[in-house]
Amino acid sequence: MRPSSLSAIVGGQTETDCLSVCVDSSSSGSLCPWAIALLLRHNACVSTRDADLKQSGRLVPFVALEVSTLASGLGNGVVMVAFPWLALEITGSATAAGVMSAITTLPMLVSLIFSGVGVDMFGRRRVAIAADAISLASVALVPIVGYFFGLSFGILVLLSVLGAVVDPAGITAREAMLPEAARTANMTLDRVNGIHEAIWSAAYLVGAGVGGFALGIWGGETALWIPAGMFVVAMTSMVLVQVPGSGRPEAKPRLATVWPATKEGLHFLWGNRVLRAIAVLGAVTVGFWLPIEGIVLPTYFQMIDAPEKLGITVVALGLGGVAGTLAFVAFGSRFRRRPMYVGSLLISTAAVLGMALLPPFPILVALCVIAGFAYGPIGPLVNTEMQERAPDNMRGRVVGLIVATDHIGGPLTYFIIGPLIQNLGVDSAFLLMACAVFAVAVSSIFVKSLKQMDEPQVGT
Repeated sequence: MRPSSLSAIVGGQTETDCLSVCVDSSSSGSLCPWAIALLLRHNACVSTRDADLKQSGRLVPFVALEVSTLASGLGNGVVMVAFPWLALEITGSATAAGVMSAITTLPMLVSLIFSGVGVDMFGRRRVAIAADAISLASVALVPIVGYFFGLSFGILVLLSVLGAVVDPAGITAREAMLPEAARTANMTLDRVNGIHEAIWSAAYLVGAGVGGFALGIWGGETALWIPAGMFVVAMTSMVLVQVPGSGRPEAKPRLATVWPATKEGLHFLWGNRVLRAIAVLGAVTVGFWLPIEGIVLPTYFQMIDAPEKLGITVVALGLGGVAGTLAFVAFGSRFRRRPMYVGSLLISTAAVLGMALLPPFPILVALCVIAGFAYGPIGPLVNTEMQERAPDNMRGRVVGLIVATDHIGGPLTYFIIGPLIQNLGVDSAFLLMACAVFAVAVSSIFVKSLKQMDEPQVGT
């Protein structure tokens, strides 16, 4: 056979076929040069293909983790607007809706404090699946109980507590797996955190928008079948997240070690000046924002009988947040962390202050987009700081505790927002909360320890 027959051999022949052809064509039985070249080319193609397949395999855990995050976020977003709406429908009182949110948040705080310990003790993947399973039960029981027995305010509060108490564990477990998922997928930690936060922000807030539309079409009870389905998808996807450190820890969990492990995490968090500053600022900022998102906006749009506008508003916040987070993924490495963090707080809260003036709806939507976009980098910035500074064996506790501090102010402001709305009106209550959250952002300019954000050191 002549070298001109190479083209006939290239099309899918194996190494054995090539060797047979070469031996048959050589009187000495030795390999001919052109066949050796062909085999080298073939092996190079096989190596490239295997490398591509290997890289695809590396991406599976990260993709599965983000699919689970997407589904869980969508489900929780619907729940965020559906439960307060149901409370308003049942009682007709904004105070009752605020009380329900406060009662829900109090046990959630206990869960937040200990959720990180549970993640470190029982395993990240297992805790994430269990959290979504309990969330599924809490939302599916609302339409079931409503259909067979009628839904009371007390039952709604109990089911709200059941779902909320496990949410921190699921969030903590997924975020604790991100560094290993990044290494497995051969991606930078900043990039993975940015993608994760973009997906979570989009899912959570778009889910709230979907919930607003669903409330107007089907009503509160039926709308909760949407998050039920999402939690099933989240559980199924999490099974595919096979990364180092996601399974059962080597040491068996013991209840006697829960409180000492929690104190160890608290000591580390308070001793790290950067993480302490981030935790305190986050606690106060989110404390003033949660009643705006969970009570003020639903009450305002219910007053004007426009649930679909609530959906549009929350979607605008979500789209802005996703765009801001993706902008961080693309350009964040070009900027110093502290100016980006402080600037994001200032611009986003200034937009919230404009929203509180209740301008015409198109302007309100535009301000929502600006607020979401400006706040977008906050999540990945905070995640990266936590992951760089916390030791691996303490990561779950540190993440859980910082998530906990984000919700510390919620109970107090939830208790006062109802009376504020009823005595001052929704517009004045909104403006008061917006001024408070803007003042917190201004105070971040003077927090000296934030300068260390640009000097990350593990375990400091």
